[in-house]
Amino acid sequence: MIKVAIVGTGNIAPMHIEAFKAFPERCEIVALVDIYLEKAGLCRERLGLRKARVFNSHKWLLDDPDIDLVSICTPPHDHASIAIDCLNRGKNVIVEKPMAVSLLECDAMIAAAQQNNKVLSVIAQNRFRAPIMNLKKTLDSGLIGRVLHAQVDSLWWRGRSYYDLWWRGLWEKEGGGCTLNHAVHHIDMLAWMMGMPNKVSAVLSNAAHDNSEVEDVSVAVMQYDQGTLAQVTSSVIHHGEEQQLIFQGEKARISAPWKVVASRSQENGFPVPDPELEQKIEGFYRGLPELKYKAHTGQIDDVLTAIETNRAPLITGEQGRMALELITAIYKAGSEQRTIALPLQQDDPFYTVEGLRQNVPYFHQKTTSLLDLNGEITLGSDYRQDELEKKGGSKG
Repeated sequence: MIKVAIVGTGNIAPMHIEAFKAFPERCEIVALVDIYLEKAGLCRERLGLRKARVFNSHKWLLDDPDIDLVSICTPPHDHASIAIDCLNRGKNVIVEKPMAVSLLECDAMIAAAQQNNKVLSVIAQNRFRAPIMNLKKTLDSGLIGRVLHAQVDSLWWRGRSYYDLWWRGLWEKEGGGCTLNHAVHHIDMLAWMMGMPNKVSAVLSNAAHDNSEVEDVSVAVMQYDQGTLAQVTSSVIHHGEEQQLIFQGEKARISAPWKVVASRSQENGFPVPDPELEQKIEGFYRGLPELKYKAHTGQIDDVLTAIETNRAPLITGEQGRMALELITAIYKAGSEQRTIALPLQQDDPFYTVEGLRQNVPYFHQKTTSLLDLNGEITLGSDYRQDELEKKGGSKG
């Protein structure tokens, strides 16, 4: 039985808790931690964890031999310090996105996991959704040919009061804006499906949130080998919260939410449909097996299995770092208003959190800071075809 501690009992913690509760024969939540002890207590009562102990610091967990796995759900600026403390005391760690707020912190977390032979996994729950997993497998099949262009839309909407929460909208606490804390999902998927680009260009802006230092919209272009481009839009100013990934291959176009279009050339170069290839791709996609568990539950299952069988999780610290390197590259390119090359080096100012803070734009001064916000939260798309149809179809 794997004994679990949850550190941070804010909005995202219930997703972790319910995922762990799906496996009562394999794990048990024995501790809840929050700097506001009453929040941890309320979480314990609300989610039926009456046997769990509550603490106001993760340091109370470090010498407890019964705790095997720590699930970190705190604001991003605390991820690295908590993870490294826990790994160095022999605990496995799963950490919410983003992995950390600098590449230096990511590298320190990875080193701690390696030195202590412990599992380190970074939440990227969308990989554990059938439309995303199956899109990746279809890309890997080669049926659409070499990818020529990718369009990634990470479009969300947040009102001004979203940034009233004490840690949001601050480079020091949140580590960034929509590119880091919303588009990280889609940037992770892009890196997983296409690998790392060679160059990045970007523009950053804050168009609608005057209570925030950080960007609320960014547009990036990534350059790969053989001329392939990827275009990434990150936003919290888009009504409808449409999110999609579109891959244009040599032979066909596929996307999440799922859609396939194949064309072939006439003698004059103009397109005609290729229904035979469309049917072949459709058949491959529809023939892929269903996932047993999805989203956070799927990733928690994978991490538990990694601990039980002494194997690496699907999403390692190294993969979490890839997403953060792309995001850091977007911040560097947007701040310096030039195209930058990857990989980023350790002597780059943007490699450290201090260097990043000194070089990024501060769009507005944060004037409101609240300890807590209530209300429902949105977690983004399920990437299902019925959702696409409900919203009126895909663009691109």
